[in-house]
Amino acid sequence: MSSTATETIQHAKPQRHKVTGDVHLVLRCGDTVLYGQRYNTGFEDGAWHLPAGHLEAGESVVTALIREAAEEIGVTIRPEDVQFSHIMHNSSSGGRMAIFFTVTNWQGEPTNCEPDKCSALDWFALDAPPDRMIDYCRTAMRHIAEGTPFSVYGW
Repeated sequence: MSSTATETIQHAKPQRHKVTGDVHLVLRCGDTVLYGQRYNTGFEDGAWHLPAGHLEAGESVVTALIREAAEEIGVTIRPEDVQFSHIMHNSSSGGRMAIFFTVTNWQGEPTNCEPDKCSALDWFALDAPPDRMIDYCRTAMRHIAEGTPFSVYGW
């Protein structure tokens, strides 16, 4: 086969989808959930959002969640206390897998450890989330309340 034919075949293959992984912490105390108010981030500042962050190379989603919880709100979570709640294939930024985990047992008092990115922490009832939220998070929280483990958003 000629090199031109080989190049044509290689170029005809569809590109693989590259996806960013996000982890989201649904920290529950009874029927309330902890949210942080975004500040100085350049995206949806003023909106309430769950403690969350990107999955880094070489870490599991559970390890990422535990790391983000310690970094953002200063709590310690054991891996066995992390419960899967929902996964959402979100179209933002070209495609993200947003994975939501619920935790009801942790050590430490939630504290705003990132005041440069978060202006406040507050607890809201599971069935009465904050008025201003990032829409995909509001949608995911509705699915979690309904017990739906998977959704697609924005495609």
